[in-house]
Amino acid sequence: MHIRPSRVLRKLRTGEIVSCFKLNLTCSRVADLASALGFDCIWVDMEHTSIDWSDVEKMILAAKTHDADVMVRIARGSYSDYIRPLELDAAGIMVPHCMCAEDARSIVRTTRFQPLGRRPVDGGNADGVYCNVPFFEYLREANEQRFVVIQIEDPEPLEKIDEIASVPGIDMLFFGPSDFSHAIGVPGELNHPRVVDARRRVAKAALAHNKFAGTMANSDNLEDLIDMGYRFLNLGADVLGLSSYCRELIERFQEQSGPLINLSTASILDSSSSHS
Repeated sequence: MHIRPSRVLRKLRTGEIVSCFKLNLTCSRVADLASALGFDCIWVDMEHTSIDWSDVEKMILAAKTHDADVMVRIARGSYSDYIRPLELDAAGIMVPHCMCAEDARSIVRTTRFQPLGRRPVDGGNADGVYCNVPFFEYLREANEQRFVVIQIEDPEPLEKIDEIASVPGIDMLFFGPSDFSHAIGVPGELNHPRVVDARRRVAKAALAHNKFAGTMANSDNLEDLIDMGYRFLNLGADVLGLSSYCRELIERFQEQSGPLINLSTASILDSSSSHS
């Protein structure tokens, strides 16, 4: 037996563009739906949400039925927070707010097996097919088929971006424009010149050091990001899609039901007048 190969890494290593969809909600059926519709990767967020480990496990199982990867953005804490998603068979983890090269090296030490790191070894979980992947193959395949992403979302790491990008064992630099804009005092201005410059610098450093570049995307900037060198692109989120759908429904309802309510009210008033 072997570790399940990563769809994300397969596509990135052959020069293809990877699509990703972010989940804030805890329902594994959303992961199932997005994967069934063709997304390559499901981003499960444990940094900002109430998602727990049983939720993560169900989302991974749902995505795997469609050969989609799951990437878990961890909440920074103990080493267990870093490796548990991998042992549940997430194809990758994303570590927020990487601030320097030593930070990146520490992440590698925790998440990679020898010779890259000192990740604690088990193999008796879903990623090792419950001890059915031979030991040395498990170590080698985990290093080859699991990806580690660090987020660059602060101005401080930009000064050392090439040193950070050169750390062995890191697969991807993911630029976070929202937190970056907030950090430099222009919250939400995602096209501010300093944000645009940082976005370009992160992609340039990633490419220069044979790493992949990832970020948030939409239909308006997709081509520009691909031209910059970004190959891993998150295209939306469950809460955004549900909000848009609900907003559209309620706006139509209010537009169409308003005149009917007014007519009904007028009829009641006329009726009351005729009986007085």
